[in-house]
This record gives sequence, structure tokens and C-alpha cells, in this order.
Amino acid sequence: MKMRRLLGLGAGLVLAASAGLSGAADKAALKIGYVDGWSDSVATTHVAAEVIKSKLGYDVQLMPVATGIMWQGVAKGQLDAMLSAWLPVTHGAYYEKMKDQVVNLGPNFNDAKIGLIVPEYVTAKSIGDLQAQKDGFAGRIVGIDAGSGVMLKTDEAIKAYGLDYKLLASSGSAMTAELARSIRSEKPIAVTGWIPHWMFAKWKLRFLEDPKGIYGAAEHVDSIANLGLEAKAPTVVAFLKKFTWKPSEIGEVMLAIEEGAKPADAAKKWVDANPERVKEWLQ
Repeated sequence: MKMRRLLGLGAGLVLAASAGLSGAADKAALKIGYVDGWSDSVATTHVAAEVIKSKLGYDVQLMPVATGIMWQGVAKGQLDAMLSAWLPVTHGAYYEKMKDQVVNLGPNFNDAKIGLIVPEYVTAKSIGDLQAQKDGFAGRIVGIDAGSGVMLKTDEAIKAYGLDYKLLASSGSAMTAELARSIRSEKPIAVTGWIPHWMFAKWKLRFLEDPKGIYGAAEHVDSIANLGLEAKAPTVVAFLKKFTWKPSEIGEVMLAIEEGAKPADAAKKWVDANPERVKEWLQ
């Protein structure tokens, strides 16, 4: 009798395990695109993927792609989603062209913006103040890649505010390295930048005021899905509609990655350390 009960229990466990494996297998693998060179895109996408995998039970394949390919991939169904749509301005042209082929699930980050950034100790408050302090700044603004949106806007700002400054093109990493050197010696420096960015988690920085509105108003970063994702993974769509986080939260993950952590490891550590926040997104 005892042996039959044990055999019955064992069979029940095997059936339960088989059912669980079958349920997991029924969930289609998801492909999510992101831009590898954007620290905010890397952090946001990896944290969302960790929640989707560990809490919702889906396999997730993350695809690093260029911006245009990311939009086209979601529109054509080659990607299920992306979480890196800067709207309404930066990616406005992509959205207008493809809005009938995608679903906007709402912002995952609000108050995104671009502009000129200075350390907190700098006395200049607005872009217009830079001209009177030209010598302190050595007559230069440290930029990133030539041709990027913030660089084009900075060219406009130099003309609009009558600045006798040279805009130095470099790269994102070169810009932050120059910023770090200046902060160590407390020298004035102005750089092209944006938020969300890990540098705001590392140093005390602020945007110079832009009364002429050259850099535009604040934007938001939205999650965009393929039209078929709702039917394919309804719980994922429900999560992405609620997934939105704060500058301090994304900054923590971006800084960890910048300081050497693998994106997947940094994401898992943050998700494990913030169960209540994750619970809000999944309710």
C-alpha cells in the first residue's frame, strides 16, 4: 500500500513537471531590439528582458541594431518590440512613417532631453552666459560624434547665442573622459549631452538654461511593439505598458555597466534588489 502511494506520488510529480515544461514551451521566444551604443537603451532593454524572462517566463533574444533597422524590424515583425523610441522629435520621422505598422505602448522614461551640460560648480547658468566666460572654458565645447542630433543643435546654439566657441567633435567615451579630467581639477567645461545618461549618476551636473529653445522641449522614451505582440504575449504587453522608471533607477544600472558589469548581470542585480518596484509593473 505504501509502495503504491509512493509510485502514485512519483507519477504525479512527473506529470506536473511535464505540464510545466509544456507551458513554458508554449510561450514563443521574443526578439527585442536595442541600440548598443546608447547606454540608456542598453540598461532599459536588459532590465525589461530580465523581468520578462524571470517573472513572465518567456525566452528573450536581445538584438543590437542601428536605429533605423530597429524601427523597421518592429514594423516588419522581425522584432517583437523595442524600448528606445525618442519621441516626439528625435525619432519623429520614423514614427510618422511607421505608426500604422507598430503599437506605441507608452513611455518607459519621461523628461528625456538633450543640451549643454556643465558641472554643478560652474557659475554660468544659461548658454548665453558662456560668451562672457570664454577664457575659463578655453573657448570650446566638448562634443560627441559629428552629425549626431545634439551636435547639430549645438551648432545652431553657437550661432543663435553669438558664441565665439569651437565645437570639438569626439565620441561619447572621449567626451566623458574629458569631463572627468575637468571635474577632478574643478575646471569649467561644457559638453554636449543628454539624459538619461550614467554621468548624472556619477557626478553632480546640470543643463545650461536654453531660453531660445534651440534644443527643444523634454522628450520621452517610449516602448514600441509589433502589431502581433498582443496576441503572441499579452502579459508582456501588459508589463511594458506599466514599465516606466526614474532617472536615479536607470542611472544606477547605466553606471554599473559603465564601471564594468555585464549588462545582463547589472539588470539581474537591480531586478533582484527592487522587488517592490518590479511588483508595481506586474500588477
